[in-house]
Amino acid sequence: MGAVSRHASDAGPGGVSERTRTLGVLVLAAVGWAALYALNEYIWDAIVGWLGLDLHTRAVGAVQFFLYDTVKIFLLLTGLMFVVGMLRASLDLDKARDYLQGRGLFVGLALAVVLGVVTPFCSCSSIPLFIGFVAAGIPLSITLTFLIASPLVSEIAAIMIGDQFGWPIAAAYVAAGSVLSLVIGWIFSRFDLSRWVEDMVFATKVATLRTEGHVPSLAERVSAAVEETKDIFRSVWLWVLFGVGIGAAIHGWVPADFFVRFAGPDNPFAVVVATLAGVPLYVNGAGVVPIAEALWAKGMSLGTVMAFTMSTIALSVPQAVMLRRVMKPPLLAVFFGTVAVGIMIIGFLFNLVG
Repeated sequence: MGAVSRHASDAGPGGVSERTRTLGVLVLAAVGWAALYALNEYIWDAIVGWLGLDLHTRAVGAVQFFLYDTVKIFLLLTGLMFVVGMLRASLDLDKARDYLQGRGLFVGLALAVVLGVVTPFCSCSSIPLFIGFVAAGIPLSITLTFLIASPLVSEIAAIMIGDQFGWPIAAAYVAAGSVLSLVIGWIFSRFDLSRWVEDMVFATKVATLRTEGHVPSLAERVSAAVEETKDIFRSVWLWVLFGVGIGAAIHGWVPADFFVRFAGPDNPFAVVVATLAGVPLYVNGAGVVPIAEALWAKGMSLGTVMAFTMSTIALSVPQAVMLRRVMKPPLLAVFFGTVAVGIMIIGFLFNLVG
């Protein structure tokens, strides 16, 4: 990336600047992405028809579901992560921390939610920033709000929920996750929880994501966004396949009344069961939404599906293991218990209004 920085303003062949060439590549990439996304909408049905297969058989239907959803999710993942990566490459986290620290509690909590929304981290990946915020002296309630909002209000999940469940439901998901993060952060602010943070956190040196005083050029931001997209893709693609595979299996082989019996609208404890069932599944937003879509199609109520989705992406066993390194057991129990109860409340509310 350093080489790109040194020559970012040099004119290339024909006097075309590096910025112009970069913009041209971005436009071509966007057109290619849109073309692939549009092609994916009908290519698999066309292939099934060309091969003379019956889409209504279990195996063919499951394979078609798997291929279509996998390609769609990979396209959404790479496109969205590149855009968010461009944003993150322009964000000075030192200034963001200073801004959060210098405002009142509610403003700090709200900004922590906003920062959590625009940073596409899973429940484990957000922990390093959580450590950095605590080490920077930001109140623990604000850092915990970020730790909840960053995985819970997932841009990927929101877009996929909008595509598969409808945009009003996606908006409700984002609003519910944001409000939950704010409320839990406010509750945490009423107590002195810092005594339950491991001492090593306060000794951690806060790292800067950008060189002091340096404003990245367009080429540098593109390079950083591409690298970040690659890193995120490498870390989640297996989970996407895992999630879509489960969704395809549910879609093709699970009887229509299976989930209705155990977590259907007639079961008053369906939301509780779904919330607890989501915790052992360490799947991010891209991987869980196909599962949620299949569960919804099999008769599970919307609130129960949302509770399962939220608990899967916001709480996980690997996250608990990693957080134990920075949190003492009482704080870990309070954090997981409060978030789980909040998700259950959201699930019940979704079912009431749905």
